[in-house]
Amino acid sequence: MKKILKSKEGIILLLIIFISAIITLKNPDFLTTENLLTLFKINSVVATMAIGMTLAILTGGIDVSVGGNIAVSAMIVGYLSKMAPNLNIFFLILIGFAIGASIGSINGMLISFFNFPPIVVTLGVLSILNGLLMYFSKGNWVNNLPVHYMEFGNIKILGLPIQILLFLFVAIVIHIFLKYTIIGRGIYALGGDENSAQRIGFNTKKIKFIVYMLLGGIVGISSVIHTSIVKQVDPTAYSGIELIVIAAVVLGGVNINGGYGTVLGTTLGIILLSIINNGMIIMHIPVFWQKIATALIILFAVSIDIIQRKIKEKNTYKVDIV
Repeated sequence: MKKILKSKEGIILLLIIFISAIITLKNPDFLTTENLLTLFKINSVVATMAIGMTLAILTGGIDVSVGGNIAVSAMIVGYLSKMAPNLNIFFLILIGFAIGASIGSINGMLISFFNFPPIVVTLGVLSILNGLLMYFSKGNWVNNLPVHYMEFGNIKILGLPIQILLFLFVAIVIHIFLKYTIIGRGIYALGGDENSAQRIGFNTKKIKFIVYMLLGGIVGISSVIHTSIVKQVDPTAYSGIELIVIAAVVLGGVNINGGYGTVLGTTLGIILLSIINNGMIIMHIPVFWQKIATALIILFAVSIDIIQRKIKEKNTYKVDIV
């Protein structure tokens, strides 16, 4: 038990169990397999985006343009699927990845090679994307998608919805990428201290560029996942989704200043946030209170990180004196 309490992931897991127990007392149907699969299927979009956001936050950066990115990617893929209805669904996923990665590359180039602050760059890109989206779409939805695109969203393999399987695929790939590649280790080094990372030989500019490009690509995949669930594309449906994505990552124990965090932690953070939101719905809490709760969760998680860092610095200082 002590080992569990010492890890952020362990604490999050205990919170998931505790909150699930409370919700189950209110609604015994909460812990049924059908309800949980539906819950995780609906949240697979945010979950997949959060895996990508983990990369950016690990470097000490952030990307608030993901809401615009997913909307643009979804619209383009939606229109392409109607123009060429025989396109293979997995080819559409690759197109979504390519569109998202292209947008992410713009962020990465401005952040890494021009040294602009991530928050400034991604806010600017978000505004541009939203403007272009409304100009070209006129706010109109993309409906009547090809049958095979809509049927794709109903696929289950071993009882698991395809959306959850796509999330798991992305999560496993990024976990391996972070743990077993040089660039993955460089991401942690960059988030810990950029100057130190450069001194030991990491090309931090290249790493930043790859991170934002990958993040964008993952958001592009998320756009296809979302469309496969709702069967249409609403250009305004993604407004504010970046706040939920960031909340899930930070709640999962990823240090907002970079250098620490895991894909497992982010996954647990997503599950916890999903359960909290679902619990508030079950308890008939108004939507605006749910949004306030999300903001408070971010503040709470960031505060915990800051406090833990200060305690660690204080202990390190004492050791140096001794």
